[in-house]
Amino acid sequence: MFVTKKTQGHLIALMTIFIWGSTFIATKVLLVNFKPIEILFYRFCLGYVMLWVLAPRLLVWQGIKRELMFLCAGFCGVTCYFLCENIALTYTNASNVGVITTLAPVFTALLSIFFLKTERPPRRFYIGCLFAILGVGLISFNGKYVLSLNPLGDILAVAACLFWACYSILTKKSSNLGYNTILLTRRFFFYGLLLMLPALSIFDFKFGLERFSQMTNLLNILFLGVGASAICFVSWNYAVKLVGAVKISIYLYLLPILTILAAVIILHEPFTFIAAFGTLVTLIGVLLSEGRIKIKKR
Repeated sequence: MFVTKKTQGHLIALMTIFIWGSTFIATKVLLVNFKPIEILFYRFCLGYVMLWVLAPRLLVWQGIKRELMFLCAGFCGVTCYFLCENIALTYTNASNVGVITTLAPVFTALLSIFFLKTERPPRRFYIGCLFAILGVGLISFNGKYVLSLNPLGDILAVAACLFWACYSILTKKSSNLGYNTILLTRRFFFYGLLLMLPALSIFDFKFGLERFSQMTNLLNILFLGVGASAICFVSWNYAVKLVGAVKISIYLYLLPILTILAAVIILHEPFTFIAAFGTLVTLIGVLLSEGRIKIKKR
């Protein structure tokens, strides 16, 4: 059966989100022996090496204007997004960050109007976003009904959303230039790692490679570096190229659902009625935003 490119893009995005939804488990295991900045650095170093293995070809200098765009993409999507999200978790509750980061698709849609000159998303997109935000809020609280405000942590979480939205826009603009997706993603990783170096001393980074002698640490960092970073960033960027930054970004709402399911299955964490209802509301929001559920006009 013939599958259109847009359908391929949606399927690839779902596969990517499924893997990204499991990264919480691997990260939680690694946090026993590693700092967040250490996990982040090793993860993207492995991802960068893996991308060389997948495509051992050099992407030559593309001129100051294009290289500056690639640098900005790496700065936003690798360095700033993950640093802001990880630091936010040290200042505020995970529930707050989980709710706030669901604003990323909305920011992506708004930035697309100005920088990609796309049409304004239809009303159902914003209604779907509201449903999804409500659903993720229920999942994040998981029956606890606790929302504490911490200005610094919450501002960093909002900043993470903006950085991911900027990364999505820059990825789309770069993909439109016709570059190989793997080579392009590798260039993003290179600049992201380069700009991450100043943060290593700030957050007391230690190499401590002997920690990888433990098989649990080694397997989890390989999963994050090879699977969640190298392969998934390439597949995500390719999905953005096929479908568009705005439509693909809506799949980010599925991350909390997949994370909770992985936590229930692997870590045996409880799954409450509130979380189940939030999962349903989030799915409705995603389907509504993607046009799978129609709103009848009077």
